[in-house]
Amino acid sequence: MLKKLLHSREITAVAFIILMFLGVGAINPAFLSPGNIWLCLNSSVVYTVVAVGVALVIITGEIDVSVGATLGMAAAVSGSMIRDGQPWLLAIGAALAIGLAIGLINGFGVTVLKIPSIIMTLGINGIVRGLIYVYTNGKWVENIPFDFKNLSQGRLFGSITYFYLGAILLIVGAHLILTRTKRGRYMAAVGDNIGGATLLGIPVDMTKFASFALCGILAAVGGALYVSRVGFVTPIAGNGYEMKVIAACVLGGISLTGGVGTVLGAGVGAAIMASISRVLVFIGFSSNYDDTITGVLLIIIVVSDALIRRRAVEQARRLRLAARTQHATDGEKGAAAHE
Repeated sequence: MLKKLLHSREITAVAFIILMFLGVGAINPAFLSPGNIWLCLNSSVVYTVVAVGVALVIITGEIDVSVGATLGMAAAVSGSMIRDGQPWLLAIGAALAIGLAIGLINGFGVTVLKIPSIIMTLGINGIVRGLIYVYTNGKWVENIPFDFKNLSQGRLFGSITYFYLGAILLIVGAHLILTRTKRGRYMAAVGDNIGGATLLGIPVDMTKFASFALCGILAAVGGALYVSRVGFVTPIAGNGYEMKVIAACVLGGISLTGGVGTVLGAGVGAAIMASISRVLVFIGFSSNYDDTITGVLLIIIVVSDALIRRRAVEQARRLRLAARTQHATDGEKGAAAHE
């Protein structure tokens, strides 16, 4: 069991973030201060929530690149409603409804219309981006009440924010659902072998449809959290989040081909992605390189994953060939002994 744990993708992601923190700490010891470490983790809350949703979609073998726009639309709507004095719960409910609607549209396009998920969600991303500009008239949503902004500052024991604690509980809950429930296990089965899942009677389309719906809802939750954390919403809010959360999922050990990985890894990956900008500042570089580093990491990880999977396939093929050869040899020996 220990050997399996040490070879797990999640442990690799944990080792990566530990080595990254220690490496930066060797250059600038201030980076390892408890306050800065908590700041890195707490600042990853939006990435974490959205990454869990994207992880569900990727595990089923699909992709969703509309989450950044979904987050932006949910943030714009909920932020403007809260600014205008609407009840917070109503504003958050409107955000969740928007996320659900976008997720259902994506799911319908992929499962019913059979549009490739990258094309479907890319198109929805463009449409929603346009709607954000129409809704906001190209202006910022500002003057968010202080009480709502202050929600993101509440902390347990003065360290971990309640928002990030909620994100951790979300990760744990999602992990338990994926590993302990029949419906949850369907997702990995569909992503791993869609043909086999169909033969087993697993509702493939419904499983994918549900993953897109949940992804949309969690992106909307991320939008509401964004409003509280940032305190304003621009027409380009959430732009680029899709790449960061996909990179977080892959960095956390989720295979882009589906069927492999956990939301635990996605959570660790989100913490890594949220820490990159602070890492750059502490080692003397501009945080403007954040997206560049994200892109480089994503390419390296995807290529490495492809090589690992190719090696696994070759190893399995050699084992099957060895087994067949051994079986043939045993058969020949048995025939000779009989003679």
